[in-house]
Amino acid sequence: MNNHYPFVLEPLPYAYDALEPFIDTKTMQLHHDRHLQTYINNLNAVLKDYPQLWSWSLEQLLYYSDLIPEKIRTAVKNNAGGVYNHTMYFTGLTNDVNLKNPDKASLLMQAINSKFGSYDNFKKEFKAQALSVFGSGYTYLAADANGQLQIINTKNQDTVLPLNLCPILLIDAWEHAYYLKHYNLRADYIDDWFNVLNFAQAETNYKGITQQ
Repeated sequence: MNNHYPFVLEPLPYAYDALEPFIDTKTMQLHHDRHLQTYINNLNAVLKDYPQLWSWSLEQLLYYSDLIPEKIRTAVKNNAGGVYNHTMYFTGLTNDVNLKNPDKASLLMQAINSKFGSYDNFKKEFKAQALSVFGSGYTYLAADANGQLQIINTKNQDTVLPLNLCPILLIDAWEHAYYLKHYNLRADYIDDWFNVLNFAQAETNYKGITQQ
């Protein structure tokens, strides 16, 4: 994605049906082509009359939101967050077995084992946190500047960036991410999401912190 105004919807890095049977084709089409596109359209519309913000990246719009004119601050936060969260969500999924399988020797896996005791324990805790999201929001695995992991819930389209945390992976807990296939069974959706989690991308995100 073009990381400054005007933002443009990029194609998914896989086919709409690539994540079947875990995430259905229709949900992927609607989620990407309509929900994400709407956030992009809204963000561009909000920024149109503020050329001083045209060079700002998504991360800057979210991290330095206090510097954005008050008149558009909330709209920018909500829509930039929608673009950021959804982009990370889609790039964090894959149908490639080589990318899905957790690398036991990876830096991220070592950090997970250190923090949670095992990958299975991490999955249980992450699922419990994702189930606890009230209404709409996200569950992140994030890290601080020292690489220490945390599971964080955010509401609506909030991100972990203002918390000075780096996102490693996230799950979209909004009902539009799963309702067509899983109805109101968020627990089933979370289990299926783990089957298409792009662990290699999460490892890349984590290395970006530890190697700075």
